[in-house]
Amino acid sequence: MKNRLLVVALLGMVLSTTSCATMFTGTRDKITFNSVPEGAKVLHKGVEKCTTPCTVPISRGLGKQMITIEKEGYSSEEFKLKKNFNPVTLLNILVGGAIGVGIDAATGSLTKYSPKAYSVTLEETKTEENK
Repeated sequence: MKNRLLVVALLGMVLSTTSCATMFTGTRDKITFNSVPEGAKVLHKGVEKCTTPCTVPISRGLGKQMITIEKEGYSSEEFKLKKNFNPVTLLNILVGGAIGVGIDAATGSLTKYSPKAYSVTLEETKTEENK
């Protein structure tokens, strides 16, 4: 009876710690965007997220995450958010195994965004009036 209880307790502990990175660090990171001049739109996947200066949660993902910052009268800037390996995922390798790593991969929690702040300087576009 004691052995069964021990097995059930260990199984419960292992299952509760799978997908550690997803549980402990979530599936989003708050990213700050600044621009010169201020008041530019921040677009992620073609959807306006905020107007600079701002901080917005961005979902993690294994794919390339592109951001566009645009303001009327200025050239837009597009850049890729940089990511690093999320070290909390190592807990899955030690405790949770393939199931936990698979969940972290599916939610994008294998990585985290770094840096958490981006600043861009937009260049004024030349018009017939400015030439």
